[in-house]
Amino acid sequence: MPRINTLGVLTSGGDAPGMNAAIRAVVRTAKYYDMKVMGIRKGFEGLIHGDIFEMSARDVSDIMHRGGTILQTARSTEFKQIEGVRRAVSTSKYFGIEGIVVIGGDGSFRGARDLCTEGLPAVGIPGTIDNDISCTEYSIGFDTAINTAKEAVDKIRDTATSHERCNIIKVMGRASGNIAINVGIATGAEAVLIPEKEIDFTRDIAEPISLGKKRNKKHFIIILAEGVADSGDLEKRIEAEVGLETRTTILGYVQRGGSPTVVDRVFASQMGSYAVELLRDGIGNRIIGVKGGRIYDIDIYEGLDMPKIIRDDLIELSKILSI
Repeated sequence: MPRINTLGVLTSGGDAPGMNAAIRAVVRTAKYYDMKVMGIRKGFEGLIHGDIFEMSARDVSDIMHRGGTILQTARSTEFKQIEGVRRAVSTSKYFGIEGIVVIGGDGSFRGARDLCTEGLPAVGIPGTIDNDISCTEYSIGFDTAINTAKEAVDKIRDTATSHERCNIIKVMGRASGNIAINVGIATGAEAVLIPEKEIDFTRDIAEPISLGKKRNKKHFIIILAEGVADSGDLEKRIEAEVGLETRTTILGYVQRGGSPTVVDRVFASQMGSYAVELLRDGIGNRIIGVKGGRIYDIDIYEGLDMPKIIRDDLIELSKILSI
């Protein structure tokens, strides 16, 4: 593939803290190599409909500390059809875009793969707080999200202690327990309930609380991942079967906002710059990831076919430390 002189950049799917740092790195690295960058607003929807503008180094000044994405993001039903993908490729050609950087989650990468299949080279940068992309150990936004959740749980623990309650804290993650298990370990939760592991109420909830009561423990924290159980039903069952007043806090979208941590800013900057270097050298159809703490790239088709996993050692650690 020949060297690319004009590239596009978009953010797609759910926003994640650090996306702006990645955009900044894409633009400034491209400018360093005398490449033109076209910003695409509102993800694949903007690509289809031509919501595209040329970006300068000034356009990405003072954005690295901001959450969200300056390019905005949207979900496109039109892009799910082959006609929409082809229209996006046609629009790219009209604006002179020869390759594209897609920042988002696995759904966004499937869109990038479709662009590759239709002849538009693409490089994917993992940006999702869920950290559920199979081919990378880390995705942009994850560190900020777990730190936000950790701070919330620490505050909730104060009131849980005052009232001698059990508190259920529901965290995000879609079908992944990565946020839950990391926050659970970091906050000393008595139980962490994740979709990857079948839950037994007696073993996973009632027994840890009973053991804690025998040690004169005054408060209990349960971290609940999305899609595992209804928090209201769980709250009622704890009160009925364990005899402990229970309250639920759903953290929700607060986990997707806020100024990104240093970890997210640095990884986002590395990934954004590396994506440009790949395209500059005529290399597309790749996903950028982290393996062993270092940035690498993998074929986009191979990366999307990899199975999703969660670290069993962290699950075991959570159980050991909850006694």
